[in-house]
Amino acid sequence: MKKFALLIVLALELAVCGCANNTPSSEVNTTTSGNWEARLSGGTGQASQLNFVTSFTLLNSGPLSNIFFSFFNSGPCFGTAVGDTTESGNATLNVSSTFTVTGSLNFTVTSTQNGNVLTLTSPDGGLTGTSNGSPGTTGVLSNGVAVGTWTLTSSDTNCVPSGGSVSGSFLMCQGNDTCVAP
Repeated sequence: MKKFALLIVLALELAVCGCANNTPSSEVNTTTSGNWEARLSGGTGQASQLNFVTSFTLLNSGPLSNIFFSFFNSGPCFGTAVGDTTESGNATLNVSSTFTVTGSLNFTVTSTQNGNVLTLTSPDGGLTGTSNGSPGTTGVLSNGVAVGTWTLTSSDTNCVPSGGSVSGSFLMCQGNDTCVAP
């Protein structure tokens, strides 16, 4: 009987100690939704006109997934048929105690036809917005804005007049509203 009582006390102690570690999370998780429209400026020739719309999924930090992508005007730099480009990227979404989101975004579009590569880089703090989450829940990013630089690398002189690469700045806005850089 003493051994049985000792086993019950030991089991209760393990149960109580296990429960003590289940404190609610104070972290606010944030995901993305909706379309993002990118406007590129700078560059030369056809490379200066590569505006596009995209949507993707992301939770807090890491690679972008479920990417949808379409150029408004790709000119001779990129094809417009399904499969003419591949897209990849990663981002970080850091949420403050006031639900302000800051982070970074890297986005790459590669032509499967001619090897042209468009890279957008938004540094730390270059991605902003707000989250409607609360501690221990997952919110949705809204009013997202990303700013940074873009580079197009191409050996095609119809795309980049001098060959090589051109660059400029970009503004990418979440949703249909016109936005301005923060």
